[in-house]
Amino acid sequence: MNWKRSERLVDMTNYLLNNPRKIIPLTYFVDKYGAAKSSISEDISIIKETFNQQGIGILKTLAGASGGVIYSVNVRSEDIQSSIHTLCEWIEKPDRILPGGYLYMADIIGNPHLMDEVGKILASKYIDKDIDVVMTVATKGITLAYATARYLNVPVVIVRRDSKITEGSTVSINYVSGSTKKIQSMVLARKSLKEGSKVLIVDDFMKAGGTVNGMISLLEEFRAELAGIAVLIEADYNERLINEYTSIIKLTHVDEKEKKIVVSEGNILCKEV
Repeated sequence: MNWKRSERLVDMTNYLLNNPRKIIPLTYFVDKYGAAKSSISEDISIIKETFNQQGIGILKTLAGASGGVIYSVNVRSEDIQSSIHTLCEWIEKPDRILPGGYLYMADIIGNPHLMDEVGKILASKYIDKDIDVVMTVATKGITLAYATARYLNVPVVIVRRDSKITEGSTVSINYVSGSTKKIQSMVLARKSLKEGSKVLIVDDFMKAGGTVNGMISLLEEFRAELAGIAVLIEADYNERLINEYTSIIKLTHVDEKEKKIVVSEGNILCKEV
């Protein structure tokens, strides 16, 4: 196939977007398109400039014998604020309040577009960290974990409340819930996490942080390293067990009687990770 430059640019852009944080040798594109290395370098320069102008991401070229290029997601502060504003509008809907002051969140965590945006935002904050795995606890955090892992180009490890026969032998720990002070348990398949792995913990909601603390204890059992903690929503809670984390939304008040929910921007724009 004889590729026109316009066709090359579209195909290269698509490949780069679908392979974040992966070093791609220039020779890969040279061989695929049957083009000179100088032409491929010019194409990459065009894509790089467009990515920068549109806030799509960062494209870095690497020097060396064969040379290479790597794409990393990047989200501008104004785009993060826009996404947070949209999420706040969704969360503040009065009919979201359930008996007991709980919030209905299935429509949010089940929305592919919203979760993709949040995953991209979280990944952009940890893009320069050495992360091997994204960890979450079943079940509500799974969609967000996969969205984040997609942009970090790493696998997802799912912690469960009880063991599954299909996962083989497991490691089980007990932990204390930060808000209810009840002892609970969580398990992780032995084959799911390698020793020395650098792990980003992602969850949909954090109150006191007991569940996150439990996952940190699991990491210790696997001799893995905590690389960061990121949550969609943090509740305003005085006795927090976790100090270092990144949040998208902060939930400050739920009034079941008045049907009022108060949320604001989390710490993501002011937090250095």
